[in-house]
Amino acid sequence: MSGSATRLQAIAAVTNYKPISAPLNFAQTKPGEIFGSNVFCAKEMKKRLPKDIYASVKRTIDTGVKLDPSVANVIAAAMRDWAIEKGATHYAHVFFPLTGLTAEKHDCFLQPDGQGGAIAEFTGESLIQGEPDASSFPSGGIRATFEARGYTAWDVTSPAYILENPNGTTLCIPTAFVSWTGEALDKKTPVLRSMQALNVQAQRILKLFGHTDGAMVSSTAGPEQEYFLIDRNFFFARPDLINAGRTLFGNKPPKGQEFEDHYFGAIPERVLAFMLESERELFKLGIPVKTRHNEVAPAQYEIAPSFEFGNVATDHQQLIMITLKRVAEKYGMACLLHEKPFAGINGSGKHVNYSLGSASQGNLLDPGDTPHANAQFLVFCAAIIRAVDKHAKLLRA
Repeated sequence: MSGSATRLQAIAAVTNYKPISAPLNFAQTKPGEIFGSNVFCAKEMKKRLPKDIYASVKRTIDTGVKLDPSVANVIAAAMRDWAIEKGATHYAHVFFPLTGLTAEKHDCFLQPDGQGGAIAEFTGESLIQGEPDASSFPSGGIRATFEARGYTAWDVTSPAYILENPNGTTLCIPTAFVSWTGEALDKKTPVLRSMQALNVQAQRILKLFGHTDGAMVSSTAGPEQEYFLIDRNFFFARPDLINAGRTLFGNKPPKGQEFEDHYFGAIPERVLAFMLESERELFKLGIPVKTRHNEVAPAQYEIAPSFEFGNVATDHQQLIMITLKRVAEKYGMACLLHEKPFAGINGSGKHVNYSLGSASQGNLLDPGDTPHANAQFLVFCAAIIRAVDKHAKLLRA
């Protein structure tokens, strides 16, 4: 079939498009009622855990102290019961290997009871550590295949959540992924280690200004995700988009972004319906999506959450991208997250609003009313400028 015939068929399919998703009704189900409903958050833990165990977990989350392993079995039992109430049959350690994608290994809660039946089991050991085969994940050549054992380790600071599917649900546990000798094999481990280093060095500076309370200094981030939406009929007519996520050749469109009339324009009805459903799914996962709007390029849009604890924001960003791609399919569209899918128009950025602070000092990058006299602000601001300049290549990697 010629390219022009394929395009004409795609245009005809777009013209005759009919929604396949039932309309949503936020009047019946308020967003506030579903926010975080699929997250094993602090509120849920407080309700289900003994006071001393909840206090131990909360202390780890808030201050970064090592979790007492003796509490793991109680936490695992509470998490299992909560997940089963949500319809879960399996749990999965979710991690972020060097493939640029997420990875997960699903295990069933059910174990044979020896009498022809089964019972639901989920131990503290299963919660804290998993052992997926690491031989087929990128390692940078640091290991031979026969030494390719890998371990997932529960990240206590990022809450577990329920991933819904039309046929059931799965308990997802955010984890780090390391080799048996401790090398990072993922994207999360360097984030966690960098946050520990940040706290150590920030405490040194704060002590110089007389702040010795030791409140943990952590980063906050709010990544803004830009993306393109195109009809799936056009998407499947382009092998380059399918395989590379971007176009490799093509003519310049007769109308691009010259007038910048798409930016902050009225959102098309089909796209807005997609956005509303995406936001509902993200609300369930406790992701505080705040902003949506048309971006500069034709068919380009943006979603932006409020800022969160840096590690949680990183995990949520992965969930945002997964959700956008999944929901787009229901509306007959493909969501393109490549940084430059089309030549001649804007690419898609991921602008990150970043800061750092502590419970006692607040935002350490807040200049206050007299920034020129605010020595603490100036020191932290200068340190970040120096770090960005010195490690620019690493930041762009």
